[in-house]
Amino acid sequence: MAACVCAKHGLFSSKTSRIYSFSRNIAPKPVCVQRAAERQSVRASTNATAAFQHSEKYCLDLVRSRDHEGFISSLLLPFEARRSSLALRAFNVELAQVKDSVSQKTIGLMRMQFWQTAVEEIYRDDPPNQPVSTELWRAVRTHNLTKRWLLRIVTEREKDLNDKAYRNIQELETYSENTQSSLLYLLLECLGVKNVHADHAASHIGKAQGIVTCLRAIPYHSSRRKVYLPMDICMLHGASQEDFIRGSREQKVRDVVYDIASQAHVHLQHARSFKHSVPAAAMLAFLQTVVIEDYLHRVRKADFDVFHKSLQNRNPLLSLQLYLRSWKKTY
Repeated sequence: MAACVCAKHGLFSSKTSRIYSFSRNIAPKPVCVQRAAERQSVRASTNATAAFQHSEKYCLDLVRSRDHEGFISSLLLPFEARRSSLALRAFNVELAQVKDSVSQKTIGLMRMQFWQTAVEEIYRDDPPNQPVSTELWRAVRTHNLTKRWLLRIVTEREKDLNDKAYRNIQELETYSENTQSSLLYLLLECLGVKNVHADHAASHIGKAQGIVTCLRAIPYHSSRRKVYLPMDICMLHGASQEDFIRGSREQKVRDVVYDIASQAHVHLQHARSFKHSVPAAAMLAFLQTVVIEDYLHRVRKADFDVFHKSLQNRNPLLSLQLYLRSWKKTY
């Protein structure tokens, strides 16, 4: 009877309605929370993907604009090593351009300290929010790269901020070993190569590349009244820094270039003496030998006149030559 009264006056139905309504409001909440979490996860994943794509493109564009030969060489690597190679070369470019982009040594030292710290943080899985650092972190995780080689490049580039000429050819070779050869050791790791003969070849190729880079940069440095050539060789032939600054083509200047170029040739030949013992997979890390060989051929053809206009132009066939060398799997 009471129930009927309640029903008659709408009390029972109202209470039931409120309970039902309350349960409807409560029940969907876990589903909504789950869906919101899913949307947030998707957004985070999308943002992370976009960030990685941005960092990859940044490194690709940087290497393409500042290290054209390294860019082409990287494209000829297997897919799994290509992106890491571009990251390493972008890292090398970032360090190499510090010297010419700062007006004070203190600023240069600060930038080098940033990269020193960045490498340490990369190996703690906490890379700085910077495109090259992000890509380098990915390369380190993918190929378990050796931290020592990365730090050695930074340290040597930092020493180079002193802006002094090399006292002798041995100092230039040491600089080349610590920068160019270290980069080659890392490229070998990207290719999964662990071989003592490949390491020996990389050491000599890196030295040859460093010496050739020094020669190629003479016109640029001379235009800025800078000379970094080994002083012992310059003194041996009676060539002064002023001779290079004014772009002299005298025989004594050519003799200096001849001696330095000859040393690069010696290292290239020494590297090739290991080729029968070097694994085929390592050959792609040594494509820069095409660039070294090309410059040494052209400077010899110009009678070791580093200011000759033919040396200022890019070899239009270089891309094809790099491709053929990669196809032949030799250096």
